[in-house]
Amino acid sequence: MRKILLLLVVGAAAVGAYNYRAGRDIFQLPGTSAAASVNTAVRGTEKVMTKASLTPKIKAKMALDDLVKASDIDVDSYAGVVTLTGDVSSEGERRRALRIAAETAGVTKLVDRLRVR
Repeated sequence: MRKILLLLVVGAAAVGAYNYRAGRDIFQLPGTSAAASVNTAVRGTEKVMTKASLTPKIKAKMALDDLVKASDIDVDSYAGVVTLTGDVSSEGERRRALRIAAETAGVTKLVDRLRVR
């Protein structure tokens, strides 16, 4: 009985070590693909995830830009349509904010509600 238990422990450790080296889930059996089932589950929501990630992407780009004051601009996105709302200090800042949003992958339409103070 001890030999069988030892064999099971050694086998589990070997599978775990193999998968750890291969960069997979530790307890995934060789020959099975957890990624395939995850990819199938994610494919249907891929567009939704892309749409939801537009707002933080654009806000991050604006925060890194020297000309745009990101804290004064509200970014909303839904189904690829991005709306910029808020006050900017110059026409140059307005154009730059619009350009940053327009150049972001996934943006299909841009709505400008920015006001120059």
